[in-house]
Amino acid sequence: MTDTNKLMRRLSKAKTSLILESPFIGTITLNMPFELSDSVPTAATNGKRVVFNPAFIDPLTDEELKFLVAHEVFHPMMEHNYRRGERNPRKWNRACDYVINELLVQEGIGKMPEGGLQSTSIYQAGNGTSDGIFNILEDQPGDDGSGGYADGNGPFDDCEDAEGNAAEQAQAQAEMKIKVAQAAQAAKMMGKLSANMQRLVDEVLQPKVDWREVLQRFIEKARTDQRTYARPSRIFAAQGLYLPSMTGERMGELLFAVDCSGSIDQHTLNQFAAEIRTVKDDCLPARIHVVYFDSTVSHYESYAAEDDLDIRPHGGGGTAFSPVFRYAEEHDIDPVACVFLTDLYCHDFGNAPDYPVLWVSNGADRAPFGEVVMMA
Repeated sequence: MTDTNKLMRRLSKAKTSLILESPFIGTITLNMPFELSDSVPTAATNGKRVVFNPAFIDPLTDEELKFLVAHEVFHPMMEHNYRRGERNPRKWNRACDYVINELLVQEGIGKMPEGGLQSTSIYQAGNGTSDGIFNILEDQPGDDGSGGYADGNGPFDDCEDAEGNAAEQAQAQAEMKIKVAQAAQAAKMMGKLSANMQRLVDEVLQPKVDWREVLQRFIEKARTDQRTYARPSRIFAAQGLYLPSMTGERMGELLFAVDCSGSIDQHTLNQFAAEIRTVKDDCLPARIHVVYFDSTVSHYESYAAEDDLDIRPHGGGGTAFSPVFRYAEEHDIDPVACVFLTDLYCHDFGNAPDYPVLWVSNGADRAPFGEVVMMA
């Protein structure tokens, strides 16, 4: 029979050990109530408390228990309990575990229990974010909740959705950010906040966004956007007819502009090309226009729905954005949205067009119009 008092003492000892070893993580654990219950198979957290199954944690060594304790408090600290949305919960849990376990292994916190999900290559491929890793993970039979994970390859805890309505969850998130900031400050004063944990704190307080997810959301909004007479169709305007450019029933044409001034390397271009193909396959735009530019438009390609994409650089001079917008107007390209791949190091933006613009940047982070997302 499991001695629950002994297990609670071991959990308290794990908290104390974390305070001494990593004051930042330890301070967060002190603010999180712990419970023992066989209502969960292993361990679980909803952001407000952590529940441990006595039979699961009893055989763990002290170092493994310390790792597990830190793992559990990382879920709410990284807002995993609040950000799942419509994603598959078990796949989301796996993605979150890949992030947490990688960080704890890098930090040298305890010892990861056997079967934990940890892969540096997956972590890097997903840009170090749970959102990015979720997008690259393959589905597993256990993701539908019908049974265990394939080959036992699954998380050793349950990242539950936070309780409460949207306002209550937003309040809980805000409170956690305050706790993170306070814990980080305390660790700094002790000279025990590592560079890895400092980066984590920065990302928690100023979250890193996966640019591919922003791109998908931007294109989806363009696809569903109900156009009004605020932006009449240039095609019909030439005939003297004042009509909206699109009803929102179908995906219109898209314009992608690729900066070829020398700042975009082949790896980045390959990433961008892959996302354009995803947009083409998922959204089925009527046509995709690709403009390559430096200080002028150096090359242009147009792809119908049935065409294969061939994205490759052309050009290599300075940088100017206004020629792209002029080219589109002069050649009757009337997109529902325009996406730039650029470093944003330019002073010639031209005038804002009458369609939305997304700047996917690997350099500067500001533009006089449109939305900017940083490519990690």
